[in-house]
This record gives sequence, structure tokens and C-alpha cells, in this order.
Amino acid sequence: MTPRPTRTLGPDQIERLDEMFAASGRIARRHFYGDLADLAAADKNAGPAGGSAGGRSGEAGGSTGGFDPVTEADRAIEELLRAGIQAVSPGDAVVGEENGRTGPADAARTWYLDPIDGTKAFLTGMAGWGTLVGVVEDGRAVAGWMDQPVLGETFAAVGGRATLRRTDADTGRPLTTELRTSDCTELSEAILYTTHPSMFGDAGEVRDRYDELGRRVRLQRFGGDCYAYCMLAAGRVDLVVESDLNSYDIVALIPIIEAAGGVITGPDGAQPIEGGTVVAAATPELAEQAWAVLGRA
Repeated sequence: MTPRPTRTLGPDQIERLDEMFAASGRIARRHFYGDLADLAAADKNAGPAGGSAGGRSGEAGGSTGGFDPVTEADRAIEELLRAGIQAVSPGDAVVGEENGRTGPADAARTWYLDPIDGTKAFLTGMAGWGTLVGVVEDGRAVAGWMDQPVLGETFAAVGGRATLRRTDADTGRPLTTELRTSDCTELSEAILYTTHPSMFGDAGEVRDRYDELGRRVRLQRFGGDCYAYCMLAAGRVDLVVESDLNSYDIVALIPIIEAAGGVITGPDGAQPIEGGTVVAAATPELAEQAWAVLGRA
């Protein structure tokens, strides 16, 4: 589906968001490179003291349990982003992983925040995580950002254009490139990523269908969280299939994939704004083949 540009985000708001990413990146790097004990990781599954219900809850531990960490970095970054967005767009609603929804119930625009998508990767010193900010207007995801401050990369989709902004390794200057998905149309040629297969359960028909999909692709890899979706937009990955997602896990990534020429849908064929089971693919043909294996129930 052709991405629909946001009608109402102005350049001042986008510039302010860049400033927020600079600040949130400093928080993330300080914790990422700091003493592990200072992260103060708590388990969301341990009860109220651990915080809110976590995202990607099926990852690495089964769909109904396992360690679901939240760190001081998660909390501090969401607080910073939420306050900044509410200051620059006071009439908007904000939905965040750690503190839920704030703002008018009838807001025309809603921002979705995942301060660290891939907290398990963050906690274990891996780079496959990022800060997600997505925008929904009139029931559609229309703009999104994924900021990876350790790698110095910001993936963005605004105005129907998907880009990667990073620092050029040779010149040290900022470099912005257009993102474009691959032209892969066959499962047998596809590279598939999933954060963890336990998203589809440990046994049963759903897991069997997912395992069959893995057997049909050229290469299957695990991990990546939000970064895998961005690599799909960049043409390095052809297919990302996940389940048990929350809205804040995926809203920011939908416009990035669509603006790069890819397809991302739920079982009903619509944008998966509410999360759940998601197929992101480089081409419509590849998406249809993946859903044919998975089933749309």
C-alpha cells in the first residue's frame, strides 16, 4: 500500500524530535556502556514492582512467562520523549510502553513510544535495539523513527520518504541515504528474521506453521528486534515475521517499511497498528507467500 504522508507534522516538530533523540541517545549510551548494576533491571513479569506489561512478550522465554526486563534507561528515555512531545504538540495523545496513554481521548494524532525496543539486547550489550517513535493519524501509521544511538543511525519515514541518517565513516560528515527494500519475490530466496521463535509458542499448529516457513526460506536468523525491520527497509533482509507484539513495538516501523517500498500487514491485511502477528516483506508477492504458510487465523 502506498504510504500516506502525515498532514500535520511541521518542520519545527520534526526538528524538536531530532533534539529529543540527541538527548535520549546520551541517556542510552551512558547506561549501555555503564556498570551493569547501574541499569537496575527489573522483571515486569514479577508483578507491580517490575512495571507495566512488556512488549514482544513471547521473546526468549515463551509466550506466557520468562524474564521481561525494564531498566532505568527505559524509564528515563520515555519520560524525556513524552515530556518533549507533550510540550511541542499539547493536543496530541501519547502511548508509551512504560507509562501507558496520556492526552486527550479524542486526539486526532497519537504518538507511540518504545524507549528501548529490544531491552534484552540492550541489557546484554548487543546493538540490535533502538528507540521507537511512531505517529498515527486517522487510524493509520503515517510517520516513524528508529534511533540507534550506539551505531549513530536514525531510520525515519516522514512525508512518504524513508531515509537512514548516519555519520560517514570516511569523512565524519552526516550522510542521509534513501531506503529501498529488495526485489525478492520468492520464499526460497528470502532471508527471514524473527526476534525469537517462542513468539509463536513452544508447540502446536501455529508454531508448526512458523517452523515450516523457516524451512522454506533461504536463510533464517533470530534476534534484531526493531533493527531487523530497518534492515528490511534497507534491502538487507527480505522478510520479518513476528507475533505477540504490542502497538508501541510496531507503529514506528510501519511507515519506514511502507515508504521504502515494502509491505507490512496483520492477518486481516491491514496495517498492524495494534500489534499481534505481523508479516513485513520486501514485496507483496513475498508477503502473500508467507501468509499462505502461516495462515491468517
